[in-house]
Amino acid sequence: MQQAERDLALVREVYTAFEQADVPRIMALFAEDGTVAQSPELPWGGVHVGHEGLGYFLATLTGHLDSHPETERLFADGSGHVVQVGRTRGVVRATGAPFDVPEVHVFTVSGGRVHRFEAYLDTAALRAALAAPAAVPAAT
Repeated sequence: MQQAERDLALVREVYTAFEQADVPRIMALFAEDGTVAQSPELPWGGVHVGHEGLGYFLATLTGHLDSHPETERLFADGSGHVVQVGRTRGVVRATGAPFDVPEVHVFTVSGGRVHRFEAYLDTAALRAALAAPAAVPAAT
Protein backbone atom coordinates (compact mmCIF):
# COMPACT_ATOMS: atom_id res chain seq x y z
CA MET A 1 0.00 0.00 0.00
CA GLN A 2 1.38 3.41 -0.94
CA GLN A 3 1.70 6.28 1.53
CA ALA A 4 -1.28 8.20 0.13
CA GLU A 5 -3.51 5.12 0.50
CA ARG A 6 -2.35 4.59 4.10
CA ASP A 7 -3.01 8.25 4.92
CA LEU A 8 -6.50 8.09 3.39
CA ALA A 9 -7.28 4.90 5.32
CA LEU A 10 -6.22 6.58 8.57
CA VAL A 11 -8.41 9.64 7.96
CA ARG A 12 -11.37 7.47 7.00
CA GLU A 13 -10.89 5.66 10.30
CA VAL A 14 -10.89 9.03 12.12
CA TYR A 15 -14.23 9.94 10.51
CA THR A 16 -15.68 6.56 11.45
CA ALA A 17 -14.59 7.09 15.05
CA PHE A 18 -16.14 10.60 14.99
CA GLU A 19 -19.44 9.18 13.66
CA GLN A 20 -19.48 6.56 16.42
CA ALA A 21 -18.44 9.08 19.11
CA ASP A 22 -15.64 6.65 19.94
CA VAL A 23 -13.41 9.00 21.92
CA PRO A 24 -10.86 6.33 22.97
CA ARG A 25 -10.39 5.40 19.29
CA ILE A 26 -10.11 9.06 18.27
CA MET A 27 -7.42 9.54 20.92
CA ALA A 28 -5.56 6.45 19.68
CA LEU A 29 -5.54 7.80 16.12
CA PHE A 30 -4.11 11.19 17.17
CA ALA A 31 -0.50 11.70 18.25
CA GLU A 32 -0.15 12.44 21.95
CA ASP A 33 1.46 15.80 21.11
CA GLY A 34 -0.83 16.50 18.15
CA THR A 35 -2.50 19.82 17.43
CA VAL A 36 -6.09 20.76 16.59
CA ALA A 37 -6.75 24.19 15.09
CA GLN A 38 -9.94 26.01 14.20
CA SER A 39 -10.99 29.65 14.12
CA PRO A 40 -10.90 31.21 17.59
CA GLU A 41 -14.20 32.88 16.63
CA LEU A 42 -15.98 29.65 17.62
CA PRO A 43 -16.47 28.52 21.24
CA TRP A 44 -14.36 25.38 20.65
CA GLY A 45 -11.89 27.16 18.39
CA GLY A 46 -8.28 28.09 18.86
CA VAL A 47 -5.21 25.87 18.90
CA HIS A 48 -5.40 22.83 21.16
CA VAL A 49 -2.35 20.68 21.88
CA GLY A 50 -2.09 17.08 22.98
CA HIS A 51 -4.76 14.64 23.99
CA GLU A 52 -5.97 17.04 26.69
CA GLY A 53 -6.47 19.74 24.05
CA LEU A 54 -8.17 17.29 21.69
CA GLY A 55 -10.50 16.22 24.50
CA TYR A 56 -11.39 19.84 25.24
CA PHE A 57 -12.03 20.52 21.54
CA LEU A 58 -14.28 17.47 21.16
CA ALA A 59 -16.22 18.05 24.39
CA THR A 60 -16.81 21.72 23.66
CA LEU A 61 -17.74 21.10 20.02
CA THR A 62 -20.19 18.32 20.83
CA GLY A 63 -21.57 20.30 23.76
CA HIS A 64 -22.60 23.04 21.34
CA LEU A 65 -23.46 21.12 18.19
CA ASP A 66 -24.98 17.92 16.95
CA SER A 67 -23.08 17.95 13.67
CA HIS A 68 -22.44 15.48 10.90
CA PRO A 69 -19.65 16.06 8.39
CA GLU A 70 -20.39 14.90 4.86
CA THR A 71 -17.39 14.32 2.65
CA GLU A 72 -17.63 15.40 -0.97
CA ARG A 73 -13.93 14.89 -1.74
CA LEU A 74 -11.08 13.28 0.15
CA PHE A 75 -7.59 13.24 -1.25
CA ALA A 76 -3.99 12.81 -0.15
CA ASP A 77 -0.82 14.38 -1.51
CA GLY A 78 1.35 11.36 -0.70
CA SER A 79 3.57 13.32 1.67
CA GLY A 80 1.48 13.31 4.81
CA HIS A 81 -1.41 15.64 4.03
CA VAL A 82 -5.03 14.62 3.58
CA VAL A 83 -7.73 17.12 2.65
CA GLN A 84 -11.45 16.66 3.09
CA VAL A 85 -13.85 18.97 1.28
CA GLY A 86 -17.48 18.76 2.27
CA ARG A 87 -20.22 20.17 4.46
CA THR A 88 -21.23 19.89 8.04
CA ARG A 89 -24.90 19.80 8.86
CA GLY A 90 -26.76 19.60 12.11
CA VAL A 91 -28.35 21.60 14.88
CA VAL A 92 -27.24 23.82 17.72
CA ARG A 93 -27.92 21.80 20.85
CA ALA A 94 -29.10 24.74 22.98
CA THR A 95 -31.67 26.06 20.53
CA GLY A 96 -32.32 23.48 17.83
CA ALA A 97 -31.23 26.02 15.20
CA PRO A 98 -30.16 24.16 12.05
CA PHE A 99 -26.95 24.78 10.14
CA ASP A 100 -25.46 23.60 6.87
CA VAL A 101 -22.03 25.04 6.15
CA PRO A 102 -19.18 24.21 3.78
CA GLU A 103 -16.01 22.89 5.37
CA VAL A 104 -12.46 21.86 4.60
CA HIS A 105 -10.42 19.68 6.94
CA VAL A 106 -6.65 19.36 6.57
CA PHE A 107 -4.88 16.48 8.29
CA THR A 108 -1.14 16.11 8.69
CA VAL A 109 -0.28 12.47 9.31
CA SER A 110 2.83 10.45 9.90
CA GLY A 111 3.66 7.16 11.52
CA GLY A 112 0.04 6.05 11.31
CA ARG A 113 -1.28 8.91 13.48
CA VAL A 114 -2.74 12.37 13.00
CA HIS A 115 -0.27 15.05 14.10
CA ARG A 116 -2.33 18.09 13.09
CA PHE A 117 -5.99 18.61 12.31
CA GLU A 118 -7.11 21.95 10.88
CA ALA A 119 -10.82 22.69 10.43
CA TYR A 120 -11.97 25.49 8.14
CA LEU A 121 -15.60 26.36 7.60
CA ASP A 122 -17.96 29.23 7.03
CA THR A 123 -17.44 30.67 10.49
CA ALA A 124 -19.87 33.57 10.03
CA ALA A 125 -22.70 31.21 9.06
CA LEU A 126 -22.00 28.92 12.01
CA ARG A 127 -21.80 31.87 14.43
CA ALA A 128 -25.18 33.04 13.09
CA ALA A 129 -26.65 29.60 13.83
CA LEU A 130 -25.14 29.66 17.33
CA ALA A 131 -26.75 33.08 17.94
CA ALA A 132 -30.14 32.17 16.46
CA PRO A 133 -33.10 32.09 18.86
CA ALA A 134 -34.57 28.79 19.93
CA ALA A 135 -37.00 27.24 17.49
CA VAL A 136 -40.62 27.81 18.49
CA PRO A 137 -42.71 24.62 18.34
CA ALA A 138 -45.61 24.74 15.89
CA ALA A 139 -49.03 25.19 17.46
CA THR A 140 -51.25 22.15 17.29
